[in-house]
Amino acid sequence: MGSLSIWHWLIVLGIVILVFGTKKLGSLGGDVGSAIKNFKKAMNEGEAEGEKAAKQIKQSVGLDAEFPESQGAKKTPSDTDRSA
Repeated sequence: MGSLSIWHWLIVLGIVILVFGTKKLGSLGGDVGSAIKNFKKAMNEGEAEGEKAAKQIKQSVGLDAEFPESQGAKKTPSDTDRSA
């Protein structure tokens, strides 16, 4: 009783189309698509700006600075003692 079958969803879809019309639903779909496209574009621009800022910080600190994310999985001397 709690779940809706495919027929229930088709009836709901039919009512929505009758109430709003296909033109309005089409424009709504286009608006949602362009909003998603703009969001992805903004995310990519934000990542590029973040990478640029990280490079500037790294250069201002110096080349000898160590960043954990750029080191990967290096072993420390205590790790090599345990493996022996």
